[in-house]
Amino acid sequence: MGPLMGNTKDAMESESVYTKQQRIAKLAVLHPGVSFTSLAYYVDFEWLREAYRRTRKDAAAGVDGMTATEYEVGLDDRLSDLLERFKSGTYKAPPVRRVYIPKDEKGKEKRPIGIPTLEDKILQRAVLMLLEPLYETEFSNGSYGFRPGRSPHQALTALREAIRDMRGGRWMLEIDISKFFDTMKHEHLLAMLKRRVCDGVVVRMIGKWLKAGVMEGATVHFPEEGSPQGGVISPLLSNIYLHEVLDAWFEREIQPRLNGAAKLIRFADDAVLAFESKHDAERVHSVLPKRFAKYGLKLHPEKTRLLPFGKPGTSVESPGTFDFLGLTHYWGKARKGYWVIMRKTSKKRLKRAIIRVNQWCQRNRHEPLKEQWKTLCAKLRGHYQYYGVLCNYRSLSNFLEEVKWSWRKWLGWRSCGKEMCWERFAKLLKGYPLPTPRICHSGV
Repeated sequence: MGPLMGNTKDAMESESVYTKQQRIAKLAVLHPGVSFTSLAYYVDFEWLREAYRRTRKDAAAGVDGMTATEYEVGLDDRLSDLLERFKSGTYKAPPVRRVYIPKDEKGKEKRPIGIPTLEDKILQRAVLMLLEPLYETEFSNGSYGFRPGRSPHQALTALREAIRDMRGGRWMLEIDISKFFDTMKHEHLLAMLKRRVCDGVVVRMIGKWLKAGVMEGATVHFPEEGSPQGGVISPLLSNIYLHEVLDAWFEREIQPRLNGAAKLIRFADDAVLAFESKHDAERVHSVLPKRFAKYGLKLHPEKTRLLPFGKPGTSVESPGTFDFLGLTHYWGKARKGYWVIMRKTSKKRLKRAIIRVNQWCQRNRHEPLKEQWKTLCAKLRGHYQYYGVLCNYRSLSNFLEEVKWSWRKWLGWRSCGKEMCWERFAKLLKGYPLPTPRICHSGV
């Protein structure tokens, strides 16, 4: 039997931890529907050591201000003490430190992010390593977010293939959940968890994290619902929640009742449904709000929408466009004249990326030129690495030109109080060339 939970062995130094994870995954396959009562005993000192190794050391500090450098002083003693408190149930989950990051390009909407303490991140990582192999055997094939060996580009490929394989008129149902991470009901989440995990140590620990509280400034408050974005364990908990609310329900209750083919693709709380039949799409669209409301969730009335997406000429309705994972999907003609599904960077994402680069250039205009160049090269390569899909070369080129414009503008303002002329900037680019656009995902 091969690996049951993706290619995680290469990411681990500990053979023992990997072997234990494979055993958990194998037991989960052999005993579907069974709730496991003995999981915490897998967590030992070596397990925590591996969890510490996989925890980011350069992330922001939590409420205690502890850094990785400080924590490494007496590391073995700290981990041994953490292990004892975890297993005895005396560990007290500290509040997360809340910060806000811009959600839109104008900065009017902000997304709350919770920053746990370093020690809390280590323990969350250890529990994540424990539960991941169990739930990887449970989650649907259409779920791609925050799972080992899965990526946004795999989700995009699966979506394209699902649409391509459907006949006749195709219909897309975009799903947008309003404030999902802030509105998950604790009682529902814990009930879902206990269907597969009845280990008291693990369940109580997750309950402590859900009720740990949030610190904003000097004030700590205790939300009665939701899970802070930014926690190591939060993505898995969100997948457990949406697996029950959407994925399993769609496969178990909805698909057998449909007249035509249908496919669900989900990445975290971002999901789309593709339908062969308009009637099927309308029926599901009508029942979705009730289904989500049952679990305390609300669909955004404007962003959750049904639209035609049939190949031009094959249906009465003209195909629309929709956004998924930062890319706008639309029908276009290939060079040989036939219709294909194309993708380009969504206007919202492109505008946000341009604004962030411009702000960075403004803040760092007095840094050494070589350091600015290195960072801008890294930003461009990262942009190409994600958005470099077929048919998106023009958007990549537009982003490069905007980066050049911002860099030229702020380099000029740092020296002479006005924008640098293009002739001078062109000479500068010969010594500090910026990476040119490239398609990194030709099969997506």
